[in-house]
Amino acid sequence: MFVDKVKIFVKSGKGGDGHVSFRREKYVPNGGPDGGDGGRGGHVIFEVDPGVNTLMAFRHNRHYKAENGESGGKKRCHGKDGQDLIIRVPQGTIIREAETGKVITDLHGIDQKEIVFSGGRGGRGNQHFATATRQAPRYSEKGQPGKEYWVILELKMIADVGLVGYPNVGKSTLLSMVSNAQPKIANYHFTTLAPNLGVISNSYGKHYVMADIPGLIEGASEGIGLGHSFLRHVERTKVLVHVVDVAGTEGRDPVEDIYTIQKEIKLYNPEILKNKPQLIAANKTDVGNYEENLAHLKAEFEPQGIEVIPISAAGNQNLQDLLKAIGLLLEKVPDHTIIFEPEFEENSEADDEPFTVTKAGEGYYVVEGRAIERMMGYTALDTEKGFAFFQKYLRDKGIIQALVDAGIEESDVVNIYDLEFEYFK
Repeated sequence: MFVDKVKIFVKSGKGGDGHVSFRREKYVPNGGPDGGDGGRGGHVIFEVDPGVNTLMAFRHNRHYKAENGESGGKKRCHGKDGQDLIIRVPQGTIIREAETGKVITDLHGIDQKEIVFSGGRGGRGNQHFATATRQAPRYSEKGQPGKEYWVILELKMIADVGLVGYPNVGKSTLLSMVSNAQPKIANYHFTTLAPNLGVISNSYGKHYVMADIPGLIEGASEGIGLGHSFLRHVERTKVLVHVVDVAGTEGRDPVEDIYTIQKEIKLYNPEILKNKPQLIAANKTDVGNYEENLAHLKAEFEPQGIEVIPISAAGNQNLQDLLKAIGLLLEKVPDHTIIFEPEFEENSEADDEPFTVTKAGEGYYVVEGRAIERMMGYTALDTEKGFAFFQKYLRDKGIIQALVDAGIEESDVVNIYDLEFEYFK
């Protein structure tokens, strides 16, 4: 079964907690702190697997969690890093954040491998918190939590040429005649329920990939039938070939069919047709009278720069002319894969992220929070202006008030990651 869109839950590993311990050896009764750091949590990694062409594996398993990091130990022992979680997907898979629909990454490359969600950083052991005035800190950091999201995996197949058209116009037959593909073919509507790919070799020794995109109908852009499932595969193609029943064997007007398909593609994504060359394969010239419809097609579309080529896929007639025309169009198209740029910014709401205030000992308070840590990373705290900005940040975000509520008094020590300072009103 072909599956090209699924929703799954992923979570990176939590960082291991730092350890609190003190060196205790013979003849060293009052050794210093030696608590080790926690290990990093496992990353969530998505990797392209060339042997997979569907998202079927995700239908029955929708929850994926990387391993947590281990806590630190005595004698400055570092906790073991959590094992990374590698999720294998087909080439052409786009990962979106489910709530916003924004693109996180586009796995378009062969053997592409990306860390999509990093594991939490391990907490520091108490060895890091010793100072000249505080030589026996009984505090260590907790490991950072992992990142958890519902994401949508969306497969947009990568092909140079896309065959589009109504059901039963001969797309599958055409693909089977010009490539090594062996799609299921029958004289029924909607026989093709999944895109088929075939490799075409032209007379110049060049190869390109052609996709038989299942039949589109009016209303496809609104999701009627399997419209969205089919239309997403049009986006990456470089050239579109409209396959029509020029003989009108089912009583439809081929000109109207093409305009309907173009309309549905534009409604789905207006950008698709702007710079994508189009070609018309007027199929079934071996059935009935087709001359009038062919003349109508040429008169309507060739002035628009869309060439019309009469063929018979079943009778293997004029297919080489069609392939030659497709090859000429491909030469004019830039030779690169259409890539969907990342839109999702994980920390776009960083200022609203929570922080914690912990009383770690008598007269000693610890403030933690991802937004605070990031702010310290880009603020020059060793300058007067930078430290003034830092103090304003603490007031504006309610951190000073949270310390007051926790019972802080004058001259108590506040620890914020690598910074320690005394509190004064």
